[in-house]
Amino acid sequence: MSIEIANESGVEVDTDAVLAVARHALDEMGVNPLAELSVLLVDINYMTELNHRWMGGEGPTDVLAFPMDEGSVDHGPGEATAAGGEPALLGDIVLCPEVAAKQAATAGHSAADELHLLTVHGVLHLLGYDHAEPEEEREMFTLQARLLASWRSTRSR
Repeated sequence: MSIEIANESGVEVDTDAVLAVARHALDEMGVNPLAELSVLLVDINYMTELNHRWMGGEGPTDVLAFPMDEGSVDHGPGEATAAGGEPALLGDIVLCPEVAAKQAATAGHSAADELHLLTVHGVLHLLGYDHAEPEEEREMFTLQARLLASWRSTRSR
């Protein structure tokens, strides 16, 4: 699994843990081990700009996911491959550690835990999951919780 990470946020982040949780989620979802993913951590100003430009939102958001080829990835287990059987370029996940830290304080857990949750959330979006409708939200958030729990259990061994 090729996962590139760049921390341009100005905030110290355990990028090894972000990579590990992304890799775990992709492995658990049965994504081709040769698939590629990019994770970018940005500051509030850049996230605000991205949210406005791509989502029409106001202010910063916590995570954005930019799939490269939505048709190349299937829901659930199975190999994610592009047409022709080549490994998929999944896309980009953009995280904002400052927003994550504020959300973590409200939720009562660490900023690192929030970044791990947002990383899994972004991976699931790249794999075609959404939470616009109640049934979709229930499916996505249940899967997100399961992936986080299984990742945490592997870390505590």
